[in-house]
Amino acid sequence: MLFNIAAPTYAADKKPNIVFILADNLGYGEIGSYGGGLTRGAATPRIDSLANEGTQLLNMNMEAQCTPSRASLMTGRWAIRSGTHSVPFGGVADGLTRWETTIGEALSDAGYATGYYGKWHLGSHDGRLPNDQGFDEWFGIPRTTDEALWPTASGWSPDIMPPEKTMEGKKGEKSHELAIYDVVQRRLIDAEITKRSVAFIEREAKASKPFFAYVALSQPHLPTLPNPAFTGKTGNGDWADMLAEMDANVGQLLDAVDKAGVRDNTIVIFTSDNGAEFVKPWDGWSGPWRGQYFTALEGGIRVPFLIRWPGKIAARHVSNEIVHGVDMFATLARIASAKVPTDRPMDSVDQSDFILGKSEKSAREGFPIWCADRLTAVKWRNWKMHFIRQDTMFDPPVKNPVPTIYNLYTDPREEKPTADTWVVGPMLKIVGAFDQSVKHYPLILMGTPDPYTPKK
Repeated sequence: MLFNIAAPTYAADKKPNIVFILADNLGYGEIGSYGGGLTRGAATPRIDSLANEGTQLLNMNMEAQCTPSRASLMTGRWAIRSGTHSVPFGGVADGLTRWETTIGEALSDAGYATGYYGKWHLGSHDGRLPNDQGFDEWFGIPRTTDEALWPTASGWSPDIMPPEKTMEGKKGEKSHELAIYDVVQRRLIDAEITKRSVAFIEREAKASKPFFAYVALSQPHLPTLPNPAFTGKTGNGDWADMLAEMDANVGQLLDAVDKAGVRDNTIVIFTSDNGAEFVKPWDGWSGPWRGQYFTALEGGIRVPFLIRWPGKIAARHVSNEIVHGVDMFATLARIASAKVPTDRPMDSVDQSDFILGKSEKSAREGFPIWCADRLTAVKWRNWKMHFIRQDTMFDPPVKNPVPTIYNLYTDPREEKPTADTWVVGPMLKIVGAFDQSVKHYPLILMGTPDPYTPKK
């Protein structure tokens, strides 16, 4: 489905508030409701409560690395379209062009108060920060957490590479820097993200318009270092302490919604931006799947996803239907009566009927998978076809002599190719639809500066 047209008012009820919680490199098997929790050294009862009180998706998918997944969540478009297909390493204009329409802008235009708290990774400078892209206010880091290691790295100098800093800003104003993001701040940042998110929820719940809180936690991205208040708390190491911290932070957000008296009219979502962390000693767990982030394996793209909306979304409902993070734009826009752009290819599929239980089937059967700018695989129903083999983020991508096909029901670890070549037909239709759209709407190149206007 290429285009989505703006929908009429979804319901006569008051527009729901939305709290969208995004973990950073949290693998499929980390939290209790997905087989982790206690098996990883720390129970996650507050996060798991969303599964008991809402819907749990077993086949939620994201793009394979941080910037692309955040771009597709934010724009409803595959990251390859917006020039954000890879984590930027400096030297070019990083992030989304101002031409892109974000979910923050769409919901703001629909009357929402919008706040962004946490990791952004979609632009490092004024003009491309959250307060420039639809959010009334923001706090967080413009890039990523491994940069917290720089100030203590041997040979590093700020003259060679300036350190990342925590920032804050408001719509219509320039953002300003707060503190160097070092390992000390790395341990503290999720507590501050949570604190500011709670304050936003409390303040906006008293106002007359709905709110959208985008809470982009920094954990468990490397270095996985827990807050001092949680260090040693579980007795099972930093990783378990981090899980306990994350669960407590999510609990604070849920408590804030309850205390504000808006529980019944607030959608709460918990998910991750991509598959598990890979770099040792902070590597995570992908549960039954093979692979980690930066790969097209299930462990790189399949993530936990829990959603609660009391009285609207079924409790204790579990589904293995395919959904993708890119679908969040059209889905939330439909529920919030916001407009979806019609002047560009939109890859987002409205999943509101599925999420709200009006349909047992997802509106999506499959999707293409890019690793950076390489079309690496296609997933369709319970099959996966790989054009390129890459088992870890550090392995060179190697083109397969012939595409390899895996049945994810019988081979969830994608190790034994099947002869189900009949699935090539529907998979190539997915690729063909994308290729056809590019002929009419060329891809925005990575590093494209503002102002950007598409060629006609």
